[in-house]
Amino acid sequence: MSEMGTQTTKKSPTQYISDQLNELRAKGVAPKLRVLEGEQKPVCIFDGQEVINLASNNYLGLTTHKALRKAALDAVKRYGVGAGAVRTIAGTMKIHMELEEQIARFKNVEACVVFQSGFTANAGTVSAVLGKDDLIISDELNHASIIDGARLSKATIKVFKHKDVKDCERILQEHAEFPGKKLIITDGVFSMDGDIAPLPALCDLAEKYNCIMMVDDAHSSGVLGRGGRGTVDHFGCHGRVHIQVGTLSKAIGAMGGYVAGSRDLIDFLYLRARPFLFSTSHPPATVAACQAAFTLLDSPDGEKLVKKLWANTKMFKRELKKRGFQFKASETPIIPIHVGDASKAYEFSKKLFEAGVFAPAVGYPTVAEGKARLRAMVSATHKREQLLRAADILAEVAKPLGIIQ
Repeated sequence: MSEMGTQTTKKSPTQYISDQLNELRAKGVAPKLRVLEGEQKPVCIFDGQEVINLASNNYLGLTTHKALRKAALDAVKRYGVGAGAVRTIAGTMKIHMELEEQIARFKNVEACVVFQSGFTANAGTVSAVLGKDDLIISDELNHASIIDGARLSKATIKVFKHKDVKDCERILQEHAEFPGKKLIITDGVFSMDGDIAPLPALCDLAEKYNCIMMVDDAHSSGVLGRGGRGTVDHFGCHGRVHIQVGTLSKAIGAMGGYVAGSRDLIDFLYLRARPFLFSTSHPPATVAACQAAFTLLDSPDGEKLVKKLWANTKMFKRELKKRGFQFKASETPIIPIHVGDASKAYEFSKKLFEAGVFAPAVGYPTVAEGKARLRAMVSATHKREQLLRAADILAEVAKPLGIIQ
């Protein structure tokens, strides 16, 4: 037999990736990315089809606002397109500092640091302020960036039942003699169900058991509180939350994340938060757009946008309930439509898209197995007739699938 005949075909060492991908495709839980053509608006074109957009985090419509466009263009003309270095070397421009000072004033705290994303703001902060000898008490439905930051810190992690203050206190009582630092951490608004954390009660526990209190306000920035100042303002908990995280990528309409708190906390993060230390800083256009967004939020026009967001939210929820949909947990513009089975949720989303509504399905690992759902997001810039039409289409597609009666 020839030498060629004795050779066997070797499997690629990455064959397992293809195998797992094919498995997901066979189960109907591997959707392709939808591609947006043009601007992020309430009605826009994805994959060549015009749809009512219920998929965006663009709560206030600021991605296309004229004030943000102008600020970004002016910044490019004045400063160029990039910062050219990490913040700790040559990449801290005057406008970076001005934005951080502006956010600190907006959030009513001493100081602020801007990160490249909301994810790195959470992960970088938790892993910087805590270590292996410390304790993290975390809501079971906290965002993945909090979970990853907790793991990176190597601290002991204890999870309390979702929004269950008594369960949180049970953990604190069991660890009353814990020698290290303790951190209670929660989302302000939970991204999958749209419910709001019991922040005042958690602050009570933090004070009672001498814990650091940290809130991720990604989905409440620009949504809750005066002018969109978040859950701390919404509940009147100023001075009781040591670390506030927010995003610049959702209601603010641009890109990035931030941490707000004491001057010492921010100066420490400048020195120890790894994403801040090892990532090039925001381009001038992004910084200027964020500045314009916070200026707008701090004005009567910004307050009007937040009020319009809530008026649209209440109207759309009312119309969906009329058509048989239930979403008891939601208290915000995030509206979950629970399906359960992931393949059915993806089928529902696909049929909706074909009928003219883009509301993406969310399955494992974003949510637990068996808890797949569609997530509809309302914005201030949706028109009444668009939301009414979307409600009609949702009902028309859901009935044959047995999602509503």
